[in-house]
Amino acid sequence: MKKESKILNYLGHATVALSLLSLAYVALMAWVNPYQVMLLVGEKLSNTDSMSSIRGVYGGVGLFLVGVLAWFWKNNPKTSLQLLGLFWSLYALSRIVTWMVEGPLGDFGKQWLMIEFFLGMLSLLLSAVITQKEPKKSNNLAHQ
Repeated sequence: MKKESKILNYLGHATVALSLLSLAYVALMAWVNPYQVMLLVGEKLSNTDSMSSIRGVYGGVGLFLVGVLAWFWKNNPKTSLQLLGLFWSLYALSRIVTWMVEGPLGDFGKQWLMIEFFLGMLSLLLSAVITQKEPKKSNNLAHQ
């Protein structure tokens, strides 16, 4: 494997690892204490329905996404980057839609728009240029 190819593969793995850690952190935070997640955007949760929604969407769905992403990372790293490219790009697009419909984003929203856009484009670019290892041939008779 060429040196440039190895560097790109390592960068791809680092991008997936960083995304997994950050998504797992927010998901676990939402699961344990949804109020903490909303403090990140300066909002208060005033009832149990809003707490259960944050726990469900950021916690439950977030943990599901972490599991799916980890499975793809183990079995097909290139697909994990494609999934992340779509995930982060849609997050960025949702902020752009909010900006256009509801008005300008605050500093928090603008900062995360840039981060999500960068991670989305980086993931898609890396998925397009990294090499995929060929799966090992099995000696198992069931696969022959």
